[in-house]
Amino acid sequence: MLKGISPIISPELLKALAEMGHGDELVIADGNFPCHSVGKDAIVIRADGHGVPEILDAVLKLLPLDTYTEKPVALMEVVPGDTCGTPEIWSTYEEILTKYEPEHHAIDYTERFAFYERAKGAYLIIATGEKAIYANILLKKGVVK
Repeated sequence: MLKGISPIISPELLKALAEMGHGDELVIADGNFPCHSVGKDAIVIRADGHGVPEILDAVLKLLPLDTYTEKPVALMEVVPGDTCGTPEIWSTYEEILTKYEPEHHAIDYTERFAFYERAKGAYLIIATGEKAIYANILLKKGVVK
């Protein structure tokens, strides 16, 4: 265990985060996301006992967002015709993003299959046990200063 690092960041996850470079992307996935089929070329780390918000909070303590891109965050947009409305969890993400990146956390709302395609190029996918739908979030890593 290390000081200042959330205990929900496993050694394996800490290593993967440290290996990421500027512009690399990671997905924090909900429990329904097809992590292993989408992430065939990515590192997939399981964090089944945790939700996306707590992982997002722990990751953003360590990882800056990319300031060289307009929208360093992506969410899977609600499929047209789905009656779920705007996912409540998105407001939680906004609070966490504002806490760590108040000046630069614009969000790209990405069509479902386009989100899957983008996730195929991610360096890392963190598989959570999150039960909320449309709870997947993609982050583009910035420069550590």
